[in-house]
Amino acid sequence: MTKKQKKMLWRIIAAAALFVAAKLLEPQFTDVARTLVYLIPYAVIGWDVLWRAVRNIAHGQVFDENFLMALATVGAFATGECPEAVVVMLFYQVGELFQSYAVGKSRRSIAALMDIRPDYANIEVDGKLEEVDPEDVPVGGTIIVKAGERIPIDGQIIEGSSALDTAALTGESVPRDVAAGDAVISGCVNLTGLLRVRPTRAFGESTVAKILDLVENASEKKAKAENFITRFARWYTPAVVIAAVALTAIPALLLALLPAASLPGFLAGTAWTDWLHRALIFLVISCPCALVISVPLSFFGGIGGASKRGILVKGASYLEALAETETVVFDKTGTLTRGTFRVTAVHPTEGVSADDLVEYAALAENYSGHPISLSLREAYGKAVDTSRVTNVAEIAGHGVRAKVDGKTVCAGNGKLMDREGAPWHPCELPGTTVHITVDGFYAGHIVISDEIKEDAAEAIRALKAAGVRRTVMLTGDSSAVAADVAAQLKLDDYRAELLPGDKVDAVERLLSETSPSGRLAFVGDGINDAPVLTRADIGIAMGGLGSDAAIEAADIVLMDDKPSKIATAMRISRKTLRIVKQNIVFALGVKALVLLLGAFGMANMWEAVFADVGVAFIAILNATRALHVEKL
Repeated sequence: MTKKQKKMLWRIIAAAALFVAAKLLEPQFTDVARTLVYLIPYAVIGWDVLWRAVRNIAHGQVFDENFLMALATVGAFATGECPEAVVVMLFYQVGELFQSYAVGKSRRSIAALMDIRPDYANIEVDGKLEEVDPEDVPVGGTIIVKAGERIPIDGQIIEGSSALDTAALTGESVPRDVAAGDAVISGCVNLTGLLRVRPTRAFGESTVAKILDLVENASEKKAKAENFITRFARWYTPAVVIAAVALTAIPALLLALLPAASLPGFLAGTAWTDWLHRALIFLVISCPCALVISVPLSFFGGIGGASKRGILVKGASYLEALAETETVVFDKTGTLTRGTFRVTAVHPTEGVSADDLVEYAALAENYSGHPISLSLREAYGKAVDTSRVTNVAEIAGHGVRAKVDGKTVCAGNGKLMDREGAPWHPCELPGTTVHITVDGFYAGHIVISDEIKEDAAEAIRALKAAGVRRTVMLTGDSSAVAADVAAQLKLDDYRAELLPGDKVDAVERLLSETSPSGRLAFVGDGINDAPVLTRADIGIAMGGLGSDAAIEAADIVLMDDKPSKIATAMRISRKTLRIVKQNIVFALGVKALVLLLGAFGMANMWEAVFADVGVAFIAILNATRALHVEKL
């Protein structure tokens, strides 16, 4: 509890004690003394509300909850209902205290989840470590990260090895092993060894700075429900004040002008002060605190809960849109597949061993940096003796020709085989096929494939279970490879052999096929999918850990490489929307009922207090459930 909250708690206790004392001594006082005695606890508990009401009126902001409470309680004093005035203000301040505590708790929960900003960085000066502000560390310098410390700046390890805790960024508890040469990002915790890191970017451009900026600014992008409440409150409060004035003025006018015999039944036996009292009860009931606080708090909690699971949502509007998603479109490489190639099949010609075929291919491809070449060298599994390789020539769009142990080895696609006049044959397996000839003899072929991510199939099943009607994959890969991946994952549709511009066109067509109330989400790796991420209703970037493009282009960023987090994000969004709708229906329903009862004299000030403070209390409690997403 903050100092401000503790101070308010003591004010509530003091005012309550003074009120009880005034109530016990009330029979001994005259009317004037009675009013003065009750003014003491009223002033203790309500002076700040009265001051805010006066200040806001002076600034042109008349119709807010401070004005309503001030008008209702001052009016109660004017009609002799002093105890009710004190009780209403007392319960209002209790509600405000609880509201402040609930909002503060939600903010602290999110702050704890996103407490990734490092306080210092270690640099070495004359053989000793000095702590400096991370913003003062230059790019290309050297920082030292001890075990238990948070990595302050994105960089590359130049010495040491360790395990990193990335839970604050990804929500995953499994440590990640790193060693010299590996890139590390700010916000991770060094668990074991000492690391020397060379910063590769300034702190202001680091991952942790971008994430913190994203979370801090998320509240600026309001959901439709939040905008509705803002507009509603703008018109609602003046309307209820006018209604309260009418509730007093019209009966008072009729009572003054009409003889008693001709008064309508609802006015019979009443005085104008009775209607003033009803109007004051009406004002207390009408306070829109429950809606104004609980709806933003629900979205705030949903965003915070998603952050806990390693899902960064850039605003409540995107959380709301995600709940309405009916079509999910995936990029293939890096999203549904790992984006790392490996040898999946080796088919040598008779008389050639599989090991020899891989060795020839790895040696011939040794000088290429292409992912296919890297996968061939990985399959070879040995250090390449470069002295065995000479006369290397890359043939664009075809492959490689080189001398290996004095023999001419060609490794490439079918076009290269045709060019060499080799009697090759296609492979029925999906993937990229590398054909090899040795001195013109066709030695066989090797199939290299991109691996499907472990939880990709589960992700598709979870999305179907969550109500997504259509799942589509877009890829620049061949139709055969796309068809194989789509079949394994049970996708509804796919588009293959697409250029980046074609992907935008494909999303445009899919958007036209989406229902008016539905939304389309595109999921990509955030590196080369920025145009499509921007065009979709919701852009979701996979593996945002360290990816600037992901954080900049997408509306929602998944901080790890697991597509199953998409269904989790969708469940969080739908839970948040359910809570928002529950609060709106509950608050408006209770207030409408008690307002009617108050207008007809069937509700007293205690029911009014429940309709205001009680409803706000329940709605805020319900809103805080949005933070709890561990089991989603």
